[in-house]
Amino acid sequence: MLFVALVALICFERFLELGLARRNRRWMLAQGAQEFGAAHYPCFFILHASWLVGWVTEAILRGLMLDLFWCIWLALFLIAQGLRYWCLISLGRYWNTRILVIPGFKRVSRGPYLFLRHPNYLAVAVELACVPLIYGAWLTAVLATVFNAWLLLRKRIPAEEEALKHLAR
Repeated sequence: MLFVALVALICFERFLELGLARRNRRWMLAQGAQEFGAAHYPCFFILHASWLVGWVTEAILRGLMLDLFWCIWLALFLIAQGLRYWCLISLGRYWNTRILVIPGFKRVSRGPYLFLRHPNYLAVAVELACVPLIYGAWLTAVLATVFNAWLLLRKRIPAEEEALKHLAR
């Protein structure tokens, strides 16, 4: 039951978030936003789709057996969800899955952004690691974590920082 609920919740969240991102993108573009880092954007779709298929497949192959520490992994996932939604609420119309910056805007500095520069990325990193571990899908957890870290540190965060510097001038 937990398995089906988790898969359904994650799929539901992702579809809602993509819809919200699409709506926010239209609004931001109407405000004169510029997009940065579009070339690496499809890699995140591949990562998240592969992650979902990976941990579901691994969990099924293991007979849907919960890991010994599944309560810890689930608790960390739920905490990460709280952080993700705090980010969404704090950014409001500026939240997006893409790097969109409106020239002359003020950087958001409320909510978790008071404490961390990229709190949403931390929440997603925790999610990518913890959800597979609930069912002992350690291979998916490791591969998704490594690929996510590479994408964030080598592509996404540098593109975002450059966009913010460029438009803050």
